[in-house]
Amino acid sequence: MLISVQALRAFAAWAVVGHHFMQIFFGFQARGPLGQLFIDKGAVGVDIFFVISGLVIFLSTEGKALPPTRFLLYRLFRIVPAYWLYTVLMALLVVFARPLLPDQTLDWNHLLLSLLFIPTQNPGGYGFYPTLNVGWTLNYEMLFYVLFAWALLFRLQVRLWVVAALLFAVCQTWTGLGWISEFYRSDIVYEFLLGIGIGMLYRRGWFRSGFYRPLLGIGAALMAIYLLPPAPRLLAWGVPSAVLVISCMSLESRFEHNRLLKLLGDCSYSVYLMHVLVLSMGGFLAHRYGIHLYLMFILCVIAIAAGSWLSYQWVEKASYQWLKARFEGEVFEKLSRQKY
Repeated sequence: MLISVQALRAFAAWAVVGHHFMQIFFGFQARGPLGQLFIDKGAVGVDIFFVISGLVIFLSTEGKALPPTRFLLYRLFRIVPAYWLYTVLMALLVVFARPLLPDQTLDWNHLLLSLLFIPTQNPGGYGFYPTLNVGWTLNYEMLFYVLFAWALLFRLQVRLWVVAALLFAVCQTWTGLGWISEFYRSDIVYEFLLGIGIGMLYRRGWFRSGFYRPLLGIGAALMAIYLLPPAPRLLAWGVPSAVLVISCMSLESRFEHNRLLKLLGDCSYSVYLMHVLVLSMGGFLAHRYGIHLYLMFILCVIAIAAGSWLSYQWVEKASYQWLKARFEGEVFEKLSRQKY
């Protein structure tokens, strides 16, 4: 993956961390202009993730004869192990350490649906959130993967339009008919299309390396996010997120050998999954023992950074490689049997 995109993934993940820090530690009560910024705009990290997801899925499948089933399996190998691990950890905390998560309630049926990426009302009564609350975004991701798998049956040039048609059918028509959950009736799903479009333009050579123009693009995108109201989300946060991605990609020549940025991007998924668990424990300890909240936040950041690296190496990377090798080994064995 492009290092510039990896850097932006890291930025998006840590923006969400800041947003939830203000929620868990301060109950979304602003502590100065920076705190208010994280309260109001920190959630834009999700929109950046969605645009990047569309981009990465398009680029990673371009030019490959990848059957839809195999594509879906590889995405499950990449997403599921870490998500299931942190969902189970969240469930265990709710059961055995309830003071850490006083607003959470565990329902076994809801837990099962969460693990299967099926959106349903959280038993705590605050919306369509899975057991691991941040997993709501993965429900959208899984829908996108399923629809993109269908698009792989079509030639590269029309995949954007196939995915767009399928998204509209599912998220507008089917939700309106009551065939699937109203959860999917959100304009945020179309941010994946922005990423696919960026990937198509990138492969056509429309992006030129630069410095000042990309910086102006980044500044304009951040200013739009800051000034515009958050609705409609696709226009207020989705389009500026796409401009951020394009601008960062135009700076790739300045980042392409930066190992730190690559590492930060690699760890961003684990940062996203684990940070609420760490912040919840940190917030509880800070209020229980009178520890300065910002000192505890620094300790939480260190714990999240270290934990996400370990999680990437020993959970995400290791499980993906093992599952992929096992699957490809079985496929090879079946083909060998058929041949002989």
